Amino acid sequence: MSTLYLLHKPYRMLSQFTDKQARATLADVITVPGVYAAGRLDYDSEGLLLLSDDGELIHRISHPRYKQPKTYWAQVEGEISDAALKALRQGVTLKDGPTQPAKARRIDPPTIAPRQPDIDPKRHPSTSWLELTISEGRNRQVRRMTAHVGFPTLRLIRAAIGPWRLDGLAPGEWRKETLHTPRPANAPPGRGVGQRVAQQKNQHARPTTKRRKP
Repeated sequence: MSTLYLLHKPYRMLSQFTDKQARATLADVITVPGVYAAGRLDYDSEGLLLLSDDGELIHRISHPRYKQPKTYWAQVEGEISDAALKALRQGVTLKDGPTQPAKARRIDPPTIAPRQPDIDPKRHPSTSWLELTISEGRNRQVRRMTAHVGFPTLRLIRAAIGPWRLDGLAPGEWRKETLHTPRPANAPPGRGVGQRVAQQKNQHARPTTKRRKP
């Protein structure tokens, strides 16, 4: 058995437990000892972050070889066009090479807590939302993809990683799931990463108390 923690990382929080600049870190919202994040989210991005004390599980979730699809909700500048969505679905060429085809569609604004601070409507009077699913993990990839097609991302929320979803978690909250231990590649077919055994009651983190330097 392995234990996995699903955390809703708030905006302007580092995906690590310490910081010399006194910025908000994971230690402000989750106090489970010995856990590490499977991958990361940028400081200015929000949403699902997976943590565990099982190194093999972390590797299987985060390593590009396993290609766990990641789904994002992006609030972009302007009304996203059909041409832009088509380009994202076909793949776009960034400075570090072409991206793989993505799943992209318009969505209504998701039911999620407002960001603090929220998008300034005076600076950005017209915005829209899209859902984008990718299987790569390049640096700031979603932001670069939407900017490439002419619609810069203003707010970015990761909604899912593989079978795990953000559903029901407010910023700073987490829940625990118990999984079957991942099986070696040469083992007979059976339950492995992503097969849920039991889901524990939601755990509510304390509000972030660490203050950022101005």
